[in-house]
Formats: sequence, structure tokens, C-alpha cells
Amino acid sequence: MAARGRERGTGPSHLQMAALVKPLLFGYWRSSCSWRVRIALALKNIEYDQHPINLIQDGGQQLTDEYKKVNPMLQVPALKIDGITLTQSLAIIEYLEETRPNPPLLPRDPIRRAQCRIISEQIASGIQPVQNLSVLKRVGDKQQEWAQHYITRGFQALELLLKDTAGRYCVGDEVTMADACLVPQVFNANRFKVDITPYPTISRINQSLCQLEAFQVSHPGRQPDTPPDFRA
Repeated sequence: MAARGRERGTGPSHLQMAALVKPLLFGYWRSSCSWRVRIALALKNIEYDQHPINLIQDGGQQLTDEYKKVNPMLQVPALKIDGITLTQSLAIIEYLEETRPNPPLLPRDPIRRAQCRIISEQIASGIQPVQNLSVLKRVGDKQQEWAQHYITRGFQALELLLKDTAGRYCVGDEVTMADACLVPQVFNANRFKVDITPYPTISRINQSLCQLEAFQVSHPGRQPDTPPDFRA
């Protein structure tokens, strides 16, 4: 009995076996939430496969019963990893940080760590959702005006916050989760023709980040489901 127990103990655990399976990301090429996760995966050098979910085709593939089993909120992204399925972009990034801590995406210093989370939440909860596809569909003919209003209001607050936290990037001189949130939001601002010249700190940080490989390979223009007309 003891020998069999030892044999069982030497075998790989369920978690170890699950970790051998390549992560699978359900996302959409232009989804800023999906892009945040792609950035984090790239920064941490995690290889993964993609399962594109077209938010427009067939009335929205995220609305199918099949995808509802992946994410009951019918949103992207979702990440299958380590034998579980994770949803919500910041929760996914935090999980990656806790299970694969190098390179870190959250500062060690508790104050800077809090600042990083504040910036991330300000973008992910306070700016991006109100110009989400599902919201814009309800707005009607004034979608661009709506998006411009809320992005501008959000950037006014974000610019002030970044003046106190920024170094080369959003929080000091190391790339963090906050930076993974910033670049997709600036992309959205440009998409909706928001003038970002009044936000020099946001513009400077975005330009620096866009030179990094992780932000380039995760760009919407370079995804498997990117339409030909939008390929970078």
C-alpha cells in the first residue's frame, strides 16, 4: 500500500497536467478588453492559441448558446488556462500575475501597486464600457458624439492622475497592467476621432509603449481575425 501511495505521489498533479495545455484566448481583434489580455500574455512570453469570436457577424457570435457556456456574460475575452476558464480582462491579468509572476505587471511597492490598479480600473470601468459595442448600439445615430464625450471626460481625469504617477510609463519606468489598459484606450480614442493633443502625458506614454514588441504583436491589425482592410 505504501509503495502504491508513493507511486501516486510522484505523478503529475491535475494542475500540473492542465498547465501543459496551451492557453486558449476567446477574443475579438478590435476588442480593447481582449487586447489588454493579449498584451499581458505577450509581456509574460506566454504562448497561446486564439479562438476568434466575431462580435458583429451573424448578429454577434458572443450571443450564441455555445459561447454562453464559455462566458455567461456573453462578452470577450475569456481565457482557458490551467484547467479553468477566466473572464474579465483585469481578473485574467491578475491571475497571470499571481501564477506567472515574471516579468511583473504590478509594482512591488504597495502605493505604486494601488496607483496601477486605480489607473487600470479608471480605464476598464470608467471609460471603456460606455463606448462598448453593446452600449453604442443603444445610442443610435450619435455613437461618435457619445464616445467622444465619455473618452474626453475620462482622459481629462486620467491626464491629471498620470502627472502624479508616470515615469516613462503609467507608473514609473516599468511596464505594468495600467499600460496594458492605456494603449487600447488611446487606440479607441483615435478610432472615434478624439483630439488627444490636450493630453500630453497620455500621448507620450502611448508613443513609448507602442514601440515595444509586446504591444506591436498584440495590435488589432495583426490578429488572426483581423479583416484584410484593417491589417497593419
